[in-house]
Amino acid sequence: MKKVLFTGFDPFGGENINPSREAVMALPKEISGIEIVAAEIPTVFGKSAEKLLELIEAEQPCAVICVGQAGGRASISVERIAINCDDASIDDNEGNRPDERRIADDGPSAYFATLPVKAIVQNMRDSGVPASISNSAGTFVCNHVMYSALHYAATKKPGMLAGFVHIPYLPQQVVNKGNMSSMPMDWVIEGLASIVQTLIDTSSN
Repeated sequence: MKKVLFTGFDPFGGENINPSREAVMALPKEISGIEIVAAEIPTVFGKSAEKLLELIEAEQPCAVICVGQAGGRASISVERIAINCDDASIDDNEGNRPDERRIADDGPSAYFATLPVKAIVQNMRDSGVPASISNSAGTFVCNHVMYSALHYAATKKPGMLAGFVHIPYLPQQVVNKGNMSSMPMDWVIEGLASIVQTLIDTSSN
């Protein structure tokens, strides 16, 4: 394990901030001797995956951890599965709203994350960060990116780990959203950083 790539999205859905971008950009450049590369990708079907694959080709990471916002969730959610389907109920940032469209014509119906999902969640909880396993990454751009990363790994770079993590709103995003859940940025950063240590620990077992 030498390098881990984290990606976060630009703001979407009328928000002026996306906590996924802010969190990955705030990560240290090195964690336990592992180089951390952080990058922003667009909240756009197609272009998000293209940017991600460009980053993978350029950086050659051992693991890819894509991060996105899941407004309303109360904990950091580590996704277990991505499905081969784009089906949006809202527009992406360029007005695209695909309707039951396959992500990869040559791909399987679904991929399981190759990250150690259960160990990641347990380590987050052990460090005091609320975390859970999620069995649905949805059908918006987050799922699109997760599936694309796993499809790339399966077909071109089998040794690369890949997965997706959803994080809650930040407190400032829910000021006018009633009783909506949120999470402080320092908790999010701590949770994401702990993923790297989990990868180190599980790879040595």
